[in-house]
Amino acid sequence: MSHGDDRLWSVTEHLDSILGRLSPLEAIELQLLDAQGCVLVEDVTVPVALPPFENSSMDGYAVRVADTEAATLEHPAVLEVIGDVAAGSDALPEVGPGQAARIMTGAPLPPGAEAVVPVEWTDGGTGGGPATTMAAHSLAPAGAGGEVRVHQGAKEGQFVRARGSDVAAGELALAAGTVLGAPQIGLLAAIGRASVTVRPRPRVVVLSTGSELVQPGEELGPGRIHDSNSFVLTAAARDAGAIAYRVGAVVDEVETLRAAIEDQMVRADIIVTTGGVSVGAYDVVKEALSSLGGSMDDGEEGSSGATGHVEFRKLAMQPGKPQGFGRIGPDRIPLLALPGNPVSAYVSFELFVRPAIRTLMGAGSVHRDVVRVACVTAIERSPEGRRQFLRGRYDRTSGTVTPVGGAGSHLVAALAQANALIVVPEAVTSLEAGSEVDVVVLD
Repeated sequence: MSHGDDRLWSVTEHLDSILGRLSPLEAIELQLLDAQGCVLVEDVTVPVALPPFENSSMDGYAVRVADTEAATLEHPAVLEVIGDVAAGSDALPEVGPGQAARIMTGAPLPPGAEAVVPVEWTDGGTGGGPATTMAAHSLAPAGAGGEVRVHQGAKEGQFVRARGSDVAAGELALAAGTVLGAPQIGLLAAIGRASVTVRPRPRVVVLSTGSELVQPGEELGPGRIHDSNSFVLTAAARDAGAIAYRVGAVVDEVETLRAAIEDQMVRADIIVTTGGVSVGAYDVVKEALSSLGGSMDDGEEGSSGATGHVEFRKLAMQPGKPQGFGRIGPDRIPLLALPGNPVSAYVSFELFVRPAIRTLMGAGSVHRDVVRVACVTAIERSPEGRRQFLRGRYDRTSGTVTPVGGAGSHLVAALAQANALIVVPEAVTSLEAGSEVDVVVLD
């Protein structure tokens, strides 16, 4: 372990130090549903046109244009119905002059047909007025024959989906770097891809430390508080795209914490701890990680047999001054040690852990969007030499942001109302109402 130097690191220096030691995870091939949320590492082209054949976009009748172009309600075109064409049909009747085939949505256009007239433009084969629906084939099989009166003609190609009208064969379906959401998974399935090559979602293990922490749902004793950090950070990791595991609260005992961290290495691409990184007598994260020994570069083994190096730093920021980062274990798993105050932990996650997760994913953009907008109210005090991150409510319609809650790092109620972080630079100690500020957008 290293306690770092006594200087204040800037937010940018600390973030660069983290991201500079990380690389995207190795690409693997996954089945489609397993690839959801992952980043594609290959360009995917369309092997076969989509749709692969001309098909109907309506329930109705496949017709020749010349047979229906003069049709009106008073003078309908009377056509012979020669059969049904259902979705999935392979034996298709040929539509000749004076003929029509009853056709269902998605069914292939039969040879000879040039357009589809919706059933609402016909009598549905009943001999009456305009129909509103087709009778089910199982209930009225005679509907596949007889005659149909067409009250309105269709133009060539009307209500017909052309072959390749969605995407043509050889076109780029999805580019490398695309994050695979539900629509992208659907497209891959539609063009026949059963698996794709992606970077897997990072596995993030979250541990909170503190003997005062109690599991939500359990009764609080004297001096105890509910553990919220492990929940908010696990949820934030999932929101960032990771597979997140919540270990929960670990008591302030060095051996217990050390064992918990070592137990989690087998399933972690990143380990995140919260609490125990300040200067108190019971801040055990520093002490526990000292046994992981060694150097970031020399690969020495500590007393536990695990190589690693964790450096603890003081950052010129508020909240979140104490921070730790290193790589531990034989696989050099990144470990980010965050402060224990709830707001400090969340702000630190957004600034440092989220970009780390996105870097391992191979995402094209690892940072949250930053916009410059007017701050509705004044900010009376901000510590000189510290970059302050205040919770805010960003209004996209008006292009403004309003601070919510105070600057205290324990005020979690306001955090739930915030959708942005207001950034007050190191050299700024106050801001007048209406001043422009940078805002980190959180949703």
